[in-house]
Amino acid sequence: MHEITVAVVQMAPQLVKVEENLITMGKFVDKICAEQKMDLIVFPELVTTGYELGLRFTEVAERVPGHSVNLLAQRAADYSTHIVFGLVTKEKVESILYNAAVVIGPDGEILGEYRKLHLPGEERMAFRPGFRLPVFETTFGLMGVLLGWDLAFPEAARSLALDGAEVLCACADWGHAPAQDREVAVEEWRTYVHARALENSLYVVASNRIGEEYSYQFFGDSRVVGPRGETHVSIDEEVEDAYAVATIDLDAVRKTREELQLIQCRVPAAYRALVRKY
Repeated sequence: MHEITVAVVQMAPQLVKVEENLITMGKFVDKICAEQKMDLIVFPELVTTGYELGLRFTEVAERVPGHSVNLLAQRAADYSTHIVFGLVTKEKVESILYNAAVVIGPDGEILGEYRKLHLPGEERMAFRPGFRLPVFETTFGLMGVLLGWDLAFPEAARSLALDGAEVLCACADWGHAPAQDREVAVEEWRTYVHARALENSLYVVASNRIGEEYSYQFFGDSRVVGPRGETHVSIDEEVEDAYAVATIDLDAVRKTREELQLIQCRVPAAYRALVRKY
């Protein structure tokens, strides 16, 4: 068996208040790691800043490495764990911003940055899309990262699986407008998370934020889902400042892929339309 212990964090970031959010994140890491040895902790998308900042994203954007990354890197080193979290990053040109996630290793080293590929309408006004899907080498194996709406695109998760990812971290700000049906939004979230796990025979460690902002209500429902689409652990909707822990066996990824043959039995020559620009 190749078991690792993972945690998903569900919290409501305060808009623009980076320091307060980092304090909350640090407390989560302390509490989770005080209870047991942890291999991976996953936080939501844009967890250091909140979601609806508009032009103010330029005020809180950071380079990598930078202040937030350095603080979380120290926490990761203190407890010998991997940490994945979402934040706003920038290039040397101050106006070029990304909705990104950083992966930190158990020695406090930066394993890499993922920049969100698929930006919904309002995000396109603030961020530039990423252009690649990196796979990160961790102490327990290969891992991919997606952010929010990326989950709605099966090509992204499949690409990571084909490059060897056995664990997929999904950091999300998944919610709905007040006038929209909450249950529909929750079902969409769950469907995407479970489908990406099952169709690629991998683990999805999905952290979704909670709370309200100007135009959106976020419902949490963070969860860890296994390679057959089974739920290992989940956090109830509307539960704020919570986390859930699961011990997962990565050998189940190889076993499930051998049994289901979903990767091996593809017919790429028939899928040319997938890479055709709409």
